Amino acid sequence: MSETKHILLRWKDVKADFRKLAEYRKHEGFEGLKKALAAKPEEVIDVVKNSGLRGRGGAGFPTGVKWSFIPKQEPIKYFVVNADESETGTFKDRLIMETNPYQLLEGLLIGAYAIGAHTAYIYLRGEFWDIAAQLDACIEEMRKEGLVGKNILGSGYDCEIYTHLGAGAYICGEETALLNSLEGKLGQPRVRPPFPANKGGGLYGEPTVVNNVETIANVPWIMTHGADAYKAIGTEQSAGTKLYCVSGHVKKPGVYELPFSATFRELLVDICGGPSVEGRSFKALLPSGGSGPIVPLNDKVLDTRMSYEDTAKIGTIIGSASLIVMDDSVDITWVASKVTKFFKHESCGKCTPCREGTYWLDKVIDRIMAGEGSERDITLIENVAKNMAGITLCALGEFAANPIIHTIKQFPDDFKQHVKKDGKAAKPVALPAAGD
Repeated sequence: MSETKHILLRWKDVKADFRKLAEYRKHEGFEGLKKALAAKPEEVIDVVKNSGLRGRGGAGFPTGVKWSFIPKQEPIKYFVVNADESETGTFKDRLIMETNPYQLLEGLLIGAYAIGAHTAYIYLRGEFWDIAAQLDACIEEMRKEGLVGKNILGSGYDCEIYTHLGAGAYICGEETALLNSLEGKLGQPRVRPPFPANKGGGLYGEPTVVNNVETIANVPWIMTHGADAYKAIGTEQSAGTKLYCVSGHVKKPGVYELPFSATFRELLVDICGGPSVEGRSFKALLPSGGSGPIVPLNDKVLDTRMSYEDTAKIGTIIGSASLIVMDDSVDITWVASKVTKFFKHESCGKCTPCREGTYWLDKVIDRIMAGEGSERDITLIENVAKNMAGITLCALGEFAANPIIHTIKQFPDDFKQHVKKDGKAAKPVALPAAGD
């Protein structure tokens, strides 16, 4: 990664408390904003576009391209940061907001300036009430120094930033459900088109950009050091660094910032120390929390780079990079059951395939787990899941289908051990004790 160790967790390198505005400003703080305000908005968009920065919320869409969709002629535009962070196993955005809040706020101002927005929102999940209060305090500190509000840094540009707490619903991580919630409506996805970038599709019907916390926190570094410096880190199609959230059966779980060129082995073995229990071996990995396809954690996967393009080659996605690691003590049928229950609970119920599909997946897999299922039930839930994929209003239906489709595909024997044989019920699965 050349001389750049951290971009989002720079405080680790300079040994400074970036929660304090004075400390942040000592170490390149708001230099990116100064450069942005001295340039034309379209020039800022070009820098971000040329950097290769992709959305860190999971979809990986090119950030600069997304900004360029906003029509210039519209007088009212909004910029929204998605800090809902409700994906299973994901805790990177919280770390950024807790330890490096001003870099997020600086990136938000740069993005708002680039699209011509004068009002910006940070939408936080309901459980982040303490972080919302901290961000509000940071915004007021910035106001005292002319970094937010009227005539920012004497540039003539005005922008206000507001925080908004949701109610802890997973679905509000989907951008249109988030916008509905921000407007005070039921947090359910909208029918598209129009898309958020278009008139009629965004916040209060105005063109809107919605970006993830981690995405926006990269922007100040890009503006300060340039697109080429950022693109030199990572891989050809996955530029920069990524925050990888590691949980499960490893010795050292946590959040680690690495270039996209790093492999799963470098992270899970060299840094995290391998399996948490001596004598155990890795069995499976959810690279993107519950929403991404599960993969066997074998040598091929361990030697794969943790980039958007390389994870696609092994049949999964890096998504938000919430790596849930499982050793050979784990029953993958139990994993499928747990994730299915999560998505059943979090489905907004607006579209029939997701509402009914998650209900029946949960009902039938419970029968399998109880030892009362048959091999026909395995085929049944696989068919239900496949019929949900690609036809729901938002991606949640796809996410709910993935755990079933891919656990059956990758670990069929784990399912077969729970089904009836010769008319006799199988032994019910023994669930882990609380805290295991």
